[in-house]
Amino acid sequence: MRSRPIGFLLATLAGAVLALGGTSAASASPSTAPASTASGDVGTADACYTWGGTLREGSSGEAVRQLQIRVAGYPGTGNQIAIDGAFGPATRAAVTRFQSAYGLAADGIAGPATFNKIYQLQDNDCTPVNFTYAELNRCNSDWSGGKVSAATARANALVTMWKLQAMRHAMGDRPITVNGGFRSVSCNSAVGGAANSRHMYGHAADLGAGSQGFCGLAQAARNHGFTEILGPGYPGHNDHTHVAGGSGRFWSAPSCGI
Repeated sequence: MRSRPIGFLLATLAGAVLALGGTSAASASPSTAPASTASGDVGTADACYTWGGTLREGSSGEAVRQLQIRVAGYPGTGNQIAIDGAFGPATRAAVTRFQSAYGLAADGIAGPATFNKIYQLQDNDCTPVNFTYAELNRCNSDWSGGKVSAATARANALVTMWKLQAMRHAMGDRPITVNGGFRSVSCNSAVGGAANSRHMYGHAADLGAGSQGFCGLAQAARNHGFTEILGPGYPGHNDHTHVAGGSGRFWSAPSCGI
């Protein structure tokens, strides 16, 4: 596991100084300073993204969209939440599941305790601490050449990583091996990928067995926002488990009871 984000560590130090009645550079910096809102709540400064006030059903905007990315792996079995910046019932339910998974008060309202847990789980580039962009792209360095823009492919991969982080935690925080993710059209063709592969959209990841086994991964993926799951028993998938987001749903891993 990678070290905690620098921003989180600075925020922790800042809190200790403030508790003694002092000030710190971390609390004064405009790039990492906590943001206040009309509700009076203040979030801990973080190097990736800092939330300010409490978010709840009815909230909207970029702060909600950023939250949705982090709780994308908690939509409930067979579901997927929209990353649309609108805090509706599905987002509330996902936040509640996230809170429950980490032993927080599970009320579906995202406040300082929820955000502080997210800060612990993410690195400075906003990826979850146990996954990297490099793992999700073994094709090229700039995410170009797929079925969507490079920025969209990279953004989709970020959501995929947060789903994998949720799945990893649910499976006892044992490492998950990622063998590949995004593919350009040419990379997809070179490996014999399907013409409509979700790899070309940045949604997909191919997983190695690890300690969980291919079937264990396929079965767990059903609970963490993956609308496409292919594993043992499906043609060409006896040596890995494929998971992906995106529209529709297609699950097939016959040897695993899926």
